[in-house]
Amino acid sequence: MRDSLGCPLYHGGRFFGYVQVFRVRNPAPFEDADAAFLQELCQRTAEILDNAFRYTREHRTALVLQRSLLPPAATESSAAETAGSYLPAGGSASVGGDWFDAFPLSSLRLALVVGDVVGHGLRATATMARARTAVQTLADLDLPPEELLTCLDDLMQRMKEEADQPDSVGASCLFAVYDPVSRECSMASAGHPPPAVVLPDGSVSYPELVPGPVLGVGDNPFEVTTVRLPPGSVLALYTDGLLGHDREAGMERLRDDLGRLCPPTTGPGTAMPPRPLDRISADLVRRHPDTDHPDDDVTVLLARTRAVPESDIASWEYPADPAAVQAAREDAGAQLSAWGLVEESFTTELIVSELVTNAIRYAGGPVGLRLIRDHVLVCEVSDPSNTQPRLRRARSTDEGGRGLFLVAQLAHRWGSRYGDRGKTIWTEQELAPGGAARALS
Repeated sequence: MRDSLGCPLYHGGRFFGYVQVFRVRNPAPFEDADAAFLQELCQRTAEILDNAFRYTREHRTALVLQRSLLPPAATESSAAETAGSYLPAGGSASVGGDWFDAFPLSSLRLALVVGDVVGHGLRATATMARARTAVQTLADLDLPPEELLTCLDDLMQRMKEEADQPDSVGASCLFAVYDPVSRECSMASAGHPPPAVVLPDGSVSYPELVPGPVLGVGDNPFEVTTVRLPPGSVLALYTDGLLGHDREAGMERLRDDLGRLCPPTTGPGTAMPPRPLDRISADLVRRHPDTDHPDDDVTVLLARTRAVPESDIASWEYPADPAAVQAAREDAGAQLSAWGLVEESFTTELIVSELVTNAIRYAGGPVGLRLIRDHVLVCEVSDPSNTQPRLRRARSTDEGGRGLFLVAQLAHRWGSRYGDRGKTIWTEQELAPGGAARALS
């Protein structure tokens, strides 16, 4: 017979406390059955506490990992200014695999990405990390949106084959490329909702985007949608966590919110200074119907577009005639003089000469030349061939093969990308504050 009972809260090598009970109204002593009941109760309580501590630790680890993998919340470039917001899932749901990204591409273009990985927890975060790295690597190859998503779909299929639970591996993704020269935005979707476009006059619309299947399904092509955006337009990318359980109602709510948060910046008597994007994105997340404890991650990426002035762009077209090389050199030199970049003329004329010569010799005509002046000097040479140029080190006995090697030494960056017809080889030369490009070492 006992007047009181005590039992430790202990499970899995962790001590959580000690429980001691007394009878107040009924002075009858405790029996063995009471002790067994208390021991069972304490064992289950300790197990629940241990699970709660483990969940909290895993949730915090996944959240820290997720935030460390996301890009800076705000970026500035010649193409656009961007701002992103991320709200992790709360309540009983663990952090998911949502991500957003904005990074520069060749010729001053900007890539905008938003994705949503299936599931929650560390596994989803790890899948997100692999998908985000793959997107950046594929985008650096200047792949168009539909080809990039196709390659990403192949990666997701291999990940499903390696996983213990294949059904838990998958993702939706929206990949968009904005060109500040043409002011066009090309986008493709893998099971992801379309972005919202806010024009400078305040009107909000959704492009007629044809979404493909989610990543990991395979055997389905992705379609590209291209829209022309005037400078000052706001492109809003998001994950379905922002929309809630009813996607159509969520898209209508988002349209109304963007209409209120992005007032017109053009028009007589209605023009207003544009609101900072970080405030708009924060307000969109704050207007989520379940901000305190969302059952899914909420991700928003906003981009306010810019455009390269026409005065900073010059383009020419030449026939497949060796005499056109001299004309291209003269045109480039005259344009650089008009821009006040005389010190860059020698280097740029060498680059133009090598690229135009190779295009005429191996690809035929017509050959296009375009110069773009910004914080860097961009030189593009286009031809109708789809042959991929390759950099190689010529041997001492070779009569040719040094053109691209010379271009790579003169330029800060260079590469090639395919278009609807042929390819474009581009170079970038850094412009110092005084106007001098990087000299050949």
